[in-house]
Amino acid sequence: MAQNPAPDTPAPHDDSRRTFLKQSSLLTALALVPGPVVDAAAARLDDRVAEAFEKIPLTLKVNGTKHKLSVEPRTTLLDLLREQLHLTGTKKGCDYGQCGACTVHVDGQRVNSCLSFAVMHEGQEITTIEGLADGDKLHPMQAAFVKHDGFQCGYCTPGQIMSAVACVREGCAGSEGEIREYMSGNICRCGAYANIVAAIQDVKQGGQKV
Repeated sequence: MAQNPAPDTPAPHDDSRRTFLKQSSLLTALALVPGPVVDAAAARLDDRVAEAFEKIPLTLKVNGTKHKLSVEPRTTLLDLLREQLHLTGTKKGCDYGQCGACTVHVDGQRVNSCLSFAVMHEGQEITTIEGLADGDKLHPMQAAFVKHDGFQCGYCTPGQIMSAVACVREGCAGSEGEIREYMSGNICRCGAYANIVAAIQDVKQGGQKV
């Protein structure tokens, strides 16, 4: 036989009623706040937001060229390269640091530019895929990707090549397994991984300067 709930156990509708009364009280209190007070608070908030997004000066050396820029603090290095410097070789893929399509070099170290604020790199040297070749002469890694068909659609290729160069420079191309581990942060939806590994091994074994 079912038992009646204890007297001190609130019925489900009691919680809903209390929630409704709290919300009604809050709305009533807000309605009683003088308009000028609300307006002043909103104005202060607007000022703080505007101050946070105010552009600041930034100097970068990109592909050997010095740039004096003005950027919002929230601007990523990726967006600065693509939208302000029009270096669209660096691709925006996931925008969460998971695909590697946006890989560039900062003072020789590979970086996911979508995860890095531009203002963090004051005075540093940035190299993008556009800065690898020597005029019309391809960089050895670019030439190796062409030779070994290390790409299909090509969208991930700039990031793949930038990581591949860093892989050899950092001494992480000693074996196929080592290369695959180092390159695991660069995703190729076309599945050209075997050819990418072959291109890296070719450059490594050829002893070419990267």
